Amino acid sequence: MKREDGTRRRPSLSLPILRTSRSQHRAGTLTVGNLLTELGETSFGWAIVVFSLLTLLPLPPGSSLITALPLLVTTGQMALGYPHVKLPGRLARLRLDQSKLRRTVLGLRPVTRRLERVLTPRYALLFARRNDRVLGLALFVIAFALFLPVPLSGWFPAISLFVFGVGLVERDGLVAAIGLIFGGASVLLTAGILTSLAAGAEAMI
Repeated sequence: MKREDGTRRRPSLSLPILRTSRSQHRAGTLTVGNLLTELGETSFGWAIVVFSLLTLLPLPPGSSLITALPLLVTTGQMALGYPHVKLPGRLARLRLDQSKLRRTVLGLRPVTRRLERVLTPRYALLFARRNDRVLGLALFVIAFALFLPVPLSGWFPAISLFVFGVGLVERDGLVAAIGLIFGGASVLLTAGILTSLAAGAEAMI
């Protein structure tokens, strides 16, 4: 598809997830493992994108204690030097709610539209194999901040991981680095909130 100025429009980031989840939902095969296999086999990029989306689903408060676990597994494997994601059987067979997933993906359109305008393969050295463990460790720390049930802080690391995952899928080192920077800020925010809560609890005692 081309724009009015004749340049080719970049494919939407949302379409692969929406199309794949819809077709698998109709076939009754929509699970985490099947979705990742169809999207990009077992690449860390797509796993981080999909699992960060799961943490943004409309779920009760405190659900991050469960939804962040796949991100901890994925980033932990990356930090340990795994060549690709190895999902535990129970996680791979986890069924997804297609309507909630669709609402979440569409709700992120303001973010994905901005990313689509700037995404291009660049700074590929960031994704060199020798950097996998360091990146994995940094992402694991961000995922741990997401895992903690801290009020008002969960969406920040989730969006940061989503942005990094998109950068990794598209081999855009600049976008991935932005995700890491926002992720670092989210860790500091979570630490600040925890410190404030601890100080408040101590004062009450």
